[in-house]
Amino acid sequence: MYQIIKPFLFKFDPENIHHFVTGGLRAVNRIWGVKPLLKQAYQLEDNRLEREVFGLKFKNPLGLAAGFDKNADFIEELTEFGFGFIEIGTVTPLPQSGNEKPRMFRLPADEALINRMGFNNQGVDVVAHRLSKLDRKGLIIGGNIGKNKQTPNEDALSDYIKCFDKLFDVVDYFVVNVSSPNTPGLRELQEKEPLKNILNTLQQRNHKNDISRPILLKIAPDLSDSQLDDIIEIVMETKIAGVIATNTTIFREGLTSPGNISKETGGLSGKPLTKRSTEVIRYLSEKSNKAFTIIGVGGIHSAEDAIEKINAGATLVQIYTGFVYEGPGLVKRILKGVLKVVS
Repeated sequence: MYQIIKPFLFKFDPENIHHFVTGGLRAVNRIWGVKPLLKQAYQLEDNRLEREVFGLKFKNPLGLAAGFDKNADFIEELTEFGFGFIEIGTVTPLPQSGNEKPRMFRLPADEALINRMGFNNQGVDVVAHRLSKLDRKGLIIGGNIGKNKQTPNEDALSDYIKCFDKLFDVVDYFVVNVSSPNTPGLRELQEKEPLKNILNTLQQRNHKNDISRPILLKIAPDLSDSQLDDIIEIVMETKIAGVIATNTTIFREGLTSPGNISKETGGLSGKPLTKRSTEVIRYLSEKSNKAFTIIGVGGIHSAEDAIEKINAGATLVQIYTGFVYEGPGLVKRILKGVLKVVS
C-alpha cells in the first residue's frame, strides 16, 4: 500500500509532507475500530523478540530514531506500527525554530535524505509536560538532548543539565547528542575533554537520585579510528550505558542523485550510510570487547541491514530514513527477519 502512495507523497516538500502524514495518523487513530486493524497489519508480538538492555525490558529490538517525533507529539500513533521503543528529540532547554527552510531534501536515486533542521523543537518544558500526560503502556521512551544554538560551547554543559533534570522523570534513557552537523560548533564537543566533562557531570547527577537512567552517547560516523578509540575510553571511564552509532554524515562520496541536491549542506542519512555505520559498530564492539551496549542506526532499509548491524555488535537498532522510503511495513519485516535468526 505504501509503495503505491509514496510517489504522490514524494511530490511534496519533505518537511511539509512529514507534518501532513503525522497529523493524518492522529486523525486515523481516532476512528473507532482502526487500532485493531493497525495492530494486525503492522505489529509482531513474540517473546523471542524481547530484550533486556541496561536494566530496561524492550518488547523488541527495533526503535524509531530521534528526529522523527522531536516534540513527543505522536508517540501513541507511532506505537501502533510495532516499535519496541521510540526516541524523542533532539530537545533543547529553550524552544527554537531551527534553520531556515527548505532544510530537508530527498535523494531518491540514493534512497537518502539530507537534513539541516537545526534542533527545531518546542523546548524541554513543553516536551516534559507532554510526556508526563502520556499513557505509556510499557513503551520504552528515550530522550535525546542537545544544546541551544545560541549557547556557546563553554556553557553547553548547563544546557545538557537542564534537559537531563527536566526529562528525568518522564523518559527511560537519555542520549547525549554532540554529533549533529547542523548546530554550529556542536561536533567540537565530541573532543575528549569537553565530552568527558559533560558525561561525568550527568553521571554525578544521575547517581544522586534514588533511581538512575541509562545515558548513551550518539556519535558521528565521520570519526577516525583514533577518535573512536577515545570514545571507547570515555565510555569506559564515565561508565555510561553505551553508544548510538551513528548520526548523519557530512560526507557525500558515491552519491548518484542528479543535479545539485547532493551538494546541499546538512547531514546525510539513508542507504549511503549503511556500510559506514556498520563499520563503526563493529569497530566499537571489537575494540571494547563488547564492554558496553551499542544501538545501531544508519541506513537500515531491510531486515538484512538490521541483522548485519546486530551481527556487527548492536544489541538494539533504530530506523528513520528507511521508515520514510520503505513505509511502516518495514517494522514488521525487520522483526520477522530477526525472529528467523533467533529461532
